[in-house]
Amino acid sequence: MDLIKDILHEVLLWIESLGYFGILIGLLIEVIPSEIVLGYGGYLVSEGKISYLGAVIFGVLGAIGQNWILYAFGRFGGRPLVEKYGKYIKIKTKHVDIAESWFKKYGAGIVFTARFVPVMRQVISIPAGMAKMNFTLFTLLTALASIPWTILFVHLGKTLGENWEDIDQKAAQYVQPAILIAIALLIIYVVYKFIRAKGKSV
Repeated sequence: MDLIKDILHEVLLWIESLGYFGILIGLLIEVIPSEIVLGYGGYLVSEGKISYLGAVIFGVLGAIGQNWILYAFGRFGGRPLVEKYGKYIKIKTKHVDIAESWFKKYGAGIVFTARFVPVMRQVISIPAGMAKMNFTLFTLLTALASIPWTILFVHLGKTLGENWEDIDQKAAQYVQPAILIAIALLIIYVVYKFIRAKGKSV
């Protein structure tokens, strides 16, 4: 446990030394969860080492970039690549199976909704790539979901200051409503698709 804490401490110091680009690269490679990277970014804002706007911008760019990588992973490697190398990027085949079934059932809209669900937040990009989803739409939906998520954790990190490590407990009261809202939006999207499909068949 002490070793993990030491590694986390070193990674955070590395992020701090790079400032905005530390947040960007930290999210791209996600050695540690994005919530921690963004929360620590918020802490750096509270210390006056980076700006709030800069932390949010680079946080969103990092989230988009990470999902571009996973999209490419699915599009150009497909399931064989996932099964062979997924474990090295903390992607389990069973999670890809769930994400793929979601994508087939709900369509492109799930790319937005899944961003608010733990684990699925990243994994959903792989079946989107496997299905060769329109890249522009994929990027747009990813960005739209990443903006509120990034703002939330940077804000919480800034508000908590030196106590930013308590961010998981503080975030819980916000994440659950966000998931419910995302599910509601998904239901609206599915109903819209159903009505549209029915209208075309008439």
